[in-house]
Amino acid sequence: MPHSRNVQVVAISAAIGAVVAAGAVAAAGPWDGGQRKAERRHAAARDGRHAQPRPAAAAPLTQGAPPAPSAAPVLAAAGGGAPETAAQVAARLAPLMKSPALGTVRTGAVLDVTSGAVLYDHGSGIASTPASTTKLATATAALGLLGGDHTLTTSVVTTAPGRIVLVGGGDPTLELDRLAADTAAALRARGTTSVRLGYDTSLYTGPLMHPIGVNENLAPVTALMVREGRLDHSTSGIAKRATDPALAAATSFAALLRGHGIHVTGHPARGRGAGGTQLAAHQSAPLSALVERMLTDSDNDLAEALARQVAIASGRPASFAGGAQAIRAALRQYGVPLAHAVFADGSGLDHVDALTPATLTHILALAASPAHPELRPVLAGLPVASFTGTLASRYHGAVGAGLVRAKTGTLTGTNTIAGVTVTPTGRVLAFSFMTQGTTNPVSAQSALDALATSLSAP
Repeated sequence: MPHSRNVQVVAISAAIGAVVAAGAVAAAGPWDGGQRKAERRHAAARDGRHAQPRPAAAAPLTQGAPPAPSAAPVLAAAGGGAPETAAQVAARLAPLMKSPALGTVRTGAVLDVTSGAVLYDHGSGIASTPASTTKLATATAALGLLGGDHTLTTSVVTTAPGRIVLVGGGDPTLELDRLAADTAAALRARGTTSVRLGYDTSLYTGPLMHPIGVNENLAPVTALMVREGRLDHSTSGIAKRATDPALAAATSFAALLRGHGIHVTGHPARGRGAGGTQLAAHQSAPLSALVERMLTDSDNDLAEALARQVAIASGRPASFAGGAQAIRAALRQYGVPLAHAVFADGSGLDHVDALTPATLTHILALAASPAHPELRPVLAGLPVASFTGTLASRYHGAVGAGLVRAKTGTLTGTNTIAGVTVTPTGRVLAFSFMTQGTTNPVSAQSALDALATSLSAP
């Protein structure tokens, strides 16, 4: 990414951070003045410097190489600018809502994050297919129940002399190299150089396959997989997947053990690790980082994994149905309006899912609230228009570029967008626009982008 574009993203991130929550962002985990710490480190590396992470309490930085500078505040603090009126917002959006590119059902909502005032209501209580904007609900439920520091543990246990079991912990981003090295070292310390290998996927219940069936958007959902079962070197987007990700992971683990001098007899077989003695373990990235990745890349595998973690945390079966029930219950605890809401999965791939614009904007407002810093990764993970994730190829040359941060959703005949933007006077607005019955997804996306851009325009 060119230097100037990086600077603009950093500046906009800092601006939104300054506007949102009137200072609560400083203690909000993954944000540094509204900028993701990962982005800050990337900018520092680009400029040949070493960034020092800023503590949550914004204490002075420790001595050492100078950190990459935070962007200067370019917008007023929360409440510092004149608020938009409902009449002004409606005047901007009304003609755009008539676009022929939108489908037969078109709904929307806009609210001022600081004041909570509803500035636009176009059928905001009508539920329709949300597609991937469902991931906003999944992220909120996961962060609310588990916390941003929670990690997913994949372990190796020994259940009998010469027998080990690779136990899946539900981490779809799993890499096995370090776990294999640690396991081999633990075995050698015990004087063991030959083992039989089992693998345990019992953490999850229910069907492996999503109702959409075999699909390059989602691997069979299992508690044990490596790199989301991808059969290529991709890290996001569609890809061919292993038909049995758990067996593929165990087979790869066996090969890695052999590379470390451990003889693995026979082929990996399903087994249970319950009651075994742990030899080694691998922790995933923190949940806050997993949520950010899920939202930025619209990662369906992570979405379904996090839905199951929500189910486990709430005492429900770790299945599509259990995850859906747990997400609904978690959102209800937050007071999110759920009239007519239907949850069938965590990713939004199921056309049965149904949400309203009111539900989505309420979730976004919660994530920006000073009362809920635990939800800030929901905002941090939103793709930035024209720069990151699923919005990298959209908004080029538009006023909303760099200002709009939003989750998108696309299924056949369905196009949605929900996110936040900043007005010229420095107000943060949460918005959601949904349309059904579209026939040209590219035109529909452009029409939705125009709606979001109009909120940012002077």
